[in-house]
Amino acid sequence: MTKFLLVTDLDNTLVGDHSALQTLNEKIEQHRIDFGSLLIYSTGRSLASYRDLCTHTKLLEPDALIVSVGTEIYLDGSNSPEPEWSERLQRHWNRAQILDTVTQVADLVPQSDSDQSDFKVSFSVDQNTAIAVVPKLETALQKQALAAKVIYSAGQHLDILPQEGDKGEALQFLRQRWQISAFRTAVSGDSGNDIALFNSGAERGIIVGNAQPELRQWHEQKPVKHHYLADGHCAAGILEGLRYFRFLS
Repeated sequence: MTKFLLVTDLDNTLVGDHSALQTLNEKIEQHRIDFGSLLIYSTGRSLASYRDLCTHTKLLEPDALIVSVGTEIYLDGSNSPEPEWSERLQRHWNRAQILDTVTQVADLVPQSDSDQSDFKVSFSVDQNTAIAVVPKLETALQKQALAAKVIYSAGQHLDILPQEGDKGEALQFLRQRWQISAFRTAVSGDSGNDIALFNSGAERGIIVGNAQPELRQWHEQKPVKHHYLADGHCAAGILEGLRYFRFLS
């Protein structure tokens, strides 16, 4: 047993089974005390939405918080985004031009203002529409030479992010800053916007048993030994995976 880093999505990954979450919290907290292990939450929620979740769900205080699908990082409970990360995303990001490009491609329904951010443009799109729209958006953005990527997840969320901004890139930024090996890092998720976590390097990946079809399909198409598909749902699946990789007993 030695120090490790756990990076986990929240909704339907860490959160969703109260009893399992309580058990996992106790295990992680003890490991932090004994070995100095680190915890990162990586979520599509905004900072305000994350704080709202904390009012009715008992979560451990993370060492870092990645919100808005990887486009904002908050360290040690700070209210201000990590400036180096924000500066990196700002370099090639043109939000106004991206919005203009989107309106030329499709008539999409924007998500609420609280779900938008400086480096994230978000829409609500059903699966049938997304099948046709996502490739068109990607082509249009490429033609305009816009450094942006399209991420679709959970059968409803379509996010346009900076090319360098997603959950996986944010993870690598923090892992390198903290000098933690990929082999001592575990990531967990349940949906399409978590693919970036699993696809970013050699981190040990835990796909919870209740994962969305798009993540399961990706896993089936790109199986690797350091990714584990759990039987358990939500926090129970994370605990199962951490034991599988021998991070916890």
